[in-house]
Amino acid sequence: MRPFRALVVLATAVAIVSPLALILYQSFLDAPFFQPSAHLSLEAFQFVFTDSDFHQSFARTLVLAAGMAAIAVPFGSALAFLVVRTDLPGRHSLEPLLLIPIFLSPVVLAFGYVVAVGPVGFFTVLSKELFGGAPWNLYTLGSITVIAGLTHIPHVYLYVSATLRSVASDLEEAASIAGAGPLRIATSVSLPMVWPAIVSSGVLVFFLGFEMFGLPLILGDPEGILVLSTYLYKLTNRLGVPSYQLMAVVAVVIMAIAFPLVFLQRRLLGVAARFVSMRGKGMARRPLPLGGFRWVAFALVVLWLIVTVGVPLSGALLRSLVTSWGEGVRLTEVLTLEHFKDLFDYPNLVRGIVNTLVIGVVGGALSVACYAAVALVSHRSQSVWTKAIDYLVMLPRGMPGLVAGLAFLWLFLFFKPIAPLRSTLFSVWIAYTVVWFAYGMRLISSALIQVGPELEEAALVAGASQAQVARNITLPLIRFGLLGSFLLVFMIFVREYSTAVYLLGPGSEVIGSLIVSLWATGAVDAVAALSVIDVVLVGAGLAIALRLGVRLHE
Repeated sequence: MRPFRALVVLATAVAIVSPLALILYQSFLDAPFFQPSAHLSLEAFQFVFTDSDFHQSFARTLVLAAGMAAIAVPFGSALAFLVVRTDLPGRHSLEPLLLIPIFLSPVVLAFGYVVAVGPVGFFTVLSKELFGGAPWNLYTLGSITVIAGLTHIPHVYLYVSATLRSVASDLEEAASIAGAGPLRIATSVSLPMVWPAIVSSGVLVFFLGFEMFGLPLILGDPEGILVLSTYLYKLTNRLGVPSYQLMAVVAVVIMAIAFPLVFLQRRLLGVAARFVSMRGKGMARRPLPLGGFRWVAFALVVLWLIVTVGVPLSGALLRSLVTSWGEGVRLTEVLTLEHFKDLFDYPNLVRGIVNTLVIGVVGGALSVACYAAVALVSHRSQSVWTKAIDYLVMLPRGMPGLVAGLAFLWLFLFFKPIAPLRSTLFSVWIAYTVVWFAYGMRLISSALIQVGPELEEAALVAGASQAQVARNITLPLIRFGLLGSFLLVFMIFVREYSTAVYLLGPGSEVIGSLIVSLWATGAVDAVAALSVIDVVLVGAGLAIALRLGVRLHE
């Protein structure tokens, strides 16, 4: 087992460290690494750090990240309290719906908002007809921040609700008996007990603000609003040729901010885990009564779902079913299915749909197999290998999808033996697998934790090897956990887009990267049709997962 463990750790280290090292190396060159004239220099750092666009994009990114956290943390915490601790109407039925924004592609959401509440969006036109104007402007940093904050509420909800389920409710019940209302109990008792989880989720949302790409690209581009991710994207040909050294500097800046945040969040999660020990009476808790506020709270939750899910998805769906749209256009006169039929006239679009399915089904299965292999190596082990893996898998989380895709593009260009694989789906798959390594490992590890050590120990005493124990006992016992992990990874891979932007090429197109490239060319009809198809694929995976009883939260 030791040679296998060493091999797994080595393969994991190479897959994770190589692209990071290449980004760092490229940032200290004065030209793309493949040019013979390239040599070590700090010119790229000097250019970027003296560029006014960089300063503005950095400042806007800070505003975006802080604004997202300011919106998502209080509302996500309140939502967790309402669902887990109170008698909110229909809370068990609502819970799967609360997580939908996590699985929807941000670029699809952004497009949906444009065609729903943009300057000539469906709801904007309706508002102008009814009230003479629309009280919103989608193309501002404030609008981007509000939308980003609202769509990241589920991230906070996941962490806070998981911890709330694990702590006792004795103090809450005592406060209720003493006459305290739900609001007083939430702010004075419940949420203070899970403060590490709340802070941890806030750090996560703040970090996600630095990697956000789809929303700022689509909603910020019309007004020239740049954040770090879109500034990086715009640098592609800043000097008239591939500006890899400038892009690498921005990537290094993003990672220099992201890595400490990722490890801080991990440390806070470790603190939050201590609250799990507070069990007992709280595990059979009675929901706190909301009284007359029950239906008000329910209406607010439904309103949030309508704004974050209903509005953009209805906009994308309607736009995919009309030939054109604008003021004075009657919906019944422009309905059509031609946009979906037209997709089949373009081989690259059909290939993108097929590739997305292949990446989701085949790639997802292979990735889960890789995550399982790494998880098994560290299962019940306290060796130095386990600690090495524990830290290695955290590194990609500090590498936003756009940066990861760029790094793997360079990796395939840098190492000639693997260069032919750059234009294949393998490049997209390996990038997806590495970017979501920490998440995939957590899914498998959660399943492994549920397996008691007795059967494994008995098999070892009987003379079975570690490999035999894993193959004949551990893996069969977690087969449903593996299936659930596969379905969740499938949905993530289908929605992924930023990682594949730089890997997009003939033969390796996927829906997400196609939407980004088509949006840049103004092909709104094709974007609308592809957005609907992407949502249908994610919805199918979500429906199957729920049907099989897969838990979407810890």
